[in-house]
Amino acid sequence: MAVLQLLVLLTLANAAPVAASRLCGDLWRQPIDGGLRLRDEAPLFGRSKTWRGLAAATLACALAAPALGLAWTLGAQVGALAMLGDLAASFVKRRLKLPAGARAPRLDSLPEALLPAWCLREDLGFGTGEALLAALGFVLTVRLASPLLYR
Repeated sequence: MAVLQLLVLLTLANAAPVAASRLCGDLWRQPIDGGLRLRDEAPLFGRSKTWRGLAAATLACALAAPALGLAWTLGAQVGALAMLGDLAASFVKRRLKLPAGARAPRLDSLPEALLPAWCLREDLGFGTGEALLAALGFVLTVRLASPLLYR
């Protein structure tokens, strides 16, 4: 049951920044990296990684967690950690010189799922196996849903 709860929160964390972008337009669209570029001339994270997205994912998961039988604070942690994992993936993609918006299937979703699953495994009552199963489940969910969502 806890794996399914986490999968729902991860999916929500993944969708909330996109929904917030569509609802808010340019409002609160400040990039987390402030436009910083590193020695490789690539952005630290990129323009699409915004404070609005981080807040949307954290808030959406905090609000949804009680409906799933989890504490709102645990939901907020899932949302924030998922976005930190997403930032890590974005950082790696920029170092690999992948353009903004380029898809890298496992890199796009694995850190976003693995970071909260691993860091919160005790709070969720997970062992190592469940944390890995939840991360794999999210990667597969994104992999199957992405073609439909990109249309």
